[in-house]
Amino acid sequence: MNPAPNPTKDLDFQAIVSRMWPFAAPSSGLFLAALILTPVATAVSLVQPWLMKAAIEEHIEGIGGGTASQMGLDTLGKVAGAYLAAVMFGYLVRSTYSIIISIAGQRTVLRLRSHVVEHLLSRSPSFFDKRPAGALLTRATSDIEALGESLSSGVVTILLDVLTIIGVLVAMFMLEWKMTLLLLTVAPPLALIIELCRRRLRQTYNTIRTSLSTVNAYLNEQVNGMKIVQLFNHQQDSHDGFIERNTVYKEATIRSNVYDALMYAAVDGIGSICIALMLWYATDRAEVGITAGLMVAFIDYLNRLFRPLREFSGKIAIIQRAGAALQKVTGLLDTDESITSGSKTLTQVKGRVEFENVRFGYRPEPEYEVLKGVSLTVSPGEVVAIVGSTGCGKTTLTRLLSRSYEGYTGRITLDGEEIRDLTLDTVRQAVARVRQDTQLFPDTVKFNVDLGNPKLDMAHLESAAELVNADRVIASLPSGWQHELTERGGNVSVGQGQLLSFARTMAYNAPVVILDEATASVDPVTEALIQTAIERILERKTVLVIAHRLSTITAADRIVVMDAGQVVESGTHAELLAAGAHYAGLYQAGFDETTDQLARDTQGASTDA
Repeated sequence: MNPAPNPTKDLDFQAIVSRMWPFAAPSSGLFLAALILTPVATAVSLVQPWLMKAAIEEHIEGIGGGTASQMGLDTLGKVAGAYLAAVMFGYLVRSTYSIIISIAGQRTVLRLRSHVVEHLLSRSPSFFDKRPAGALLTRATSDIEALGESLSSGVVTILLDVLTIIGVLVAMFMLEWKMTLLLLTVAPPLALIIELCRRRLRQTYNTIRTSLSTVNAYLNEQVNGMKIVQLFNHQQDSHDGFIERNTVYKEATIRSNVYDALMYAAVDGIGSICIALMLWYATDRAEVGITAGLMVAFIDYLNRLFRPLREFSGKIAIIQRAGAALQKVTGLLDTDESITSGSKTLTQVKGRVEFENVRFGYRPEPEYEVLKGVSLTVSPGEVVAIVGSTGCGKTTLTRLLSRSYEGYTGRITLDGEEIRDLTLDTVRQAVARVRQDTQLFPDTVKFNVDLGNPKLDMAHLESAAELVNADRVIASLPSGWQHELTERGGNVSVGQGQLLSFARTMAYNAPVVILDEATASVDPVTEALIQTAIERILERKTVLVIAHRLSTITAADRIVVMDAGQVVESGTHAELLAAGAHYAGLYQAGFDETTDQLARDTQGASTDA
């Protein structure tokens, strides 16, 4: 559903319609109904001044001269009744038209917003690495609202305006073509003013959409990091940064209001000039058919001509906003940074994982290569602890296994099948990841464990929680499983959040687990619960653990040491210490007596608990 003008180019009326049509097509019946009502509304609007002219010329002028008859007055009553009926019918048609357009427009916006969210959900993590969350929120909210406004009161209703303008001009030519030609002399300057303002508005609205996105992204970053901002007394600098970004948005908005007002004032002023020209033309021309009825009809037609022109100035502003917003939204929809799903499935995953000469970099330049020919085999049920200095590629290796990123060379297989050939569902059902930074949602504890999966019943959830000691955490909360967590789990401790994450992993029962062990300090009792939970996970799964605790490292079946994107050592704790190479250096530098004592204290706390 992404047909295509280049999103870097300005999108005009035609481009807006063509890009929006795939989302509007399911409501085509409503749009067709509005299209049918359009000429009806135009015809009803055009007949009203004609009826007014007939009433004045054929009936009212005679009354002033004393020549009116009872029949004439009766006919005048019929004309007045027809005029009233035309007004009421016109109101009914236009109201129906507006309601239909509004419903169709909102349904179209719903489909577009749903498609944008679906598109975002299918993007790869690298996509989100490059884009601030606030900018993406702007695309899915205010930009789409601008497009919805263009549908309900801009793009579609322009057709009614155009037909009205054409119909009014035809009627005016039929009544008095010479005077109509005179009034048309104001058209070129009016068109020039509208075009100049339109171009300025286009540039300004591009600035508005970009600056609003920047403001939202900045606010999102500052709110998420508010604890750090306040801890380092950075509030004033944060506020100054917001003012700087918001000033760009404010000034662009003011400019757009100025251009919009200039366009409206120009249309209004030229409308007044037209009336003046008409009065000048009618002076001393009564003998050639310029009657009072004709003048009233012409003034009415002029009002009906300039009303859509005045609205048209506002609709141009709406279309420019929509064009700028659509340029941003289509720029998002036209990106294709997604993980490609294979077609193969595995009926029963045993959990054998192999990396064969895997190379990968987050950027294509050779100097940014992170993994440099990594080869590693993990047997079913084996626990492999991956250790190494920061930046050596430990986390990157596990991200590739869970298919969070692609673009590697070499092979990564699961039970002998290249993971790129497997469906994403197969890989992600087989490989679970416990992240170091715990992700909790503002919902119930139950939702944070089962993520809304109806296939996981309470008995299964309770069993998974008990296995990793999360049942103690849940029991301590006021409402248990129905306890509402705040954003990012702000009303539970770091350790409690980790245990809930473990419960989530065990509930989904993936045969391969990637455990990025948390380094955050917790109280001894919670530390003991976490350590016991980790040991139980290690007993039941094929585990790749990015380990930081000495107890976890020594509990592994094998320790793999990475350095500068390569596997440099592999073996047990005792074997690697005896070798006296990289692992021994890490042990002396990081797994020192303090860490060893912490491990002993943790085991003691576990026994006491």
